[in-house]
Amino acid sequence: MNKSSVEKQAQIIRCLVEGNSIRSTVRITGAAKNTVTKLLVDVGRACAEYQNKVFRNLSCTCLQCDEIWSFCYSKEKNTPKELRGNGRGDVWTWTAICADTKLVPAWLIGNRDVETGTIFMRDLASRLKRRVQITTDGLKVYLRAVENAFGAEVDFAQLIKIYGKSSDEEKRYSPSEYIESIPTEITGRPDPKKISTSYAERQNLTMRMCMRRFTRLTNGFSKKIENHAHAVALHFMYYNFCRIHKSLRVTPAMEAGITDKVWNIEDIVGLL
Repeated sequence: MNKSSVEKQAQIIRCLVEGNSIRSTVRITGAAKNTVTKLLVDVGRACAEYQNKVFRNLSCTCLQCDEIWSFCYSKEKNTPKELRGNGRGDVWTWTAICADTKLVPAWLIGNRDVETGTIFMRDLASRLKRRVQITTDGLKVYLRAVENAFGAEVDFAQLIKIYGKSSDEEKRYSPSEYIESIPTEITGRPDPKKISTSYAERQNLTMRMCMRRFTRLTNGFSKKIENHAHAVALHFMYYNFCRIHKSLRVTPAMEAGITDKVWNIEDIVGLL
């Protein structure tokens, strides 16, 4: 990648953050596949390190958390038992989004279990400077994960959604019929008006639209968990620092006071 110009690197990154796969990026830019992959690895690592450094002492007061499914190599049910683990099979990306600034200050790739949830919540807690309100879905893992990370120093609620029954054919491509949502206070005194997961669920859509690896029913899924992690880090760097949020008219990082300018792709390349 040392021989590629900044303009060429920016063109490659721009294709990746707009939802193109590595192979389509190769066709669009004319770069070699290994060149695109190496740039993704290098810039993804740089983006993860930069955001880990600057997302500290944040003033967030209301957070929504969720986990989004994807897979590497093959789906869990199709992965041979001897190959499961080590990043093969189902992969869950845990995310947190600030309801006020739309910043995504923390994410974690792993399993959908208490251990991963606790690591994620402890990382999130280490980035905040004040008591916050957290809303999650009804996943029971959050009960222990939030308690392990925050103790009683949090206003925590879950939004438990009730769905009706549906046939197997309908369930495969769309959720069952929605019936109602039940706000449930768990810890502290969460504001009932702020018990919501709407922003987190919309963020899931943004991830599926902007990362080919998350698109369902395609062959663009990740083959290596390491590259999957680099792609996620690059996505959130672009989302937090470069992409102007429609409702804010600035980037989430600007709204959160982390930066005073709209970053461009060349600025991301500069992290290298």
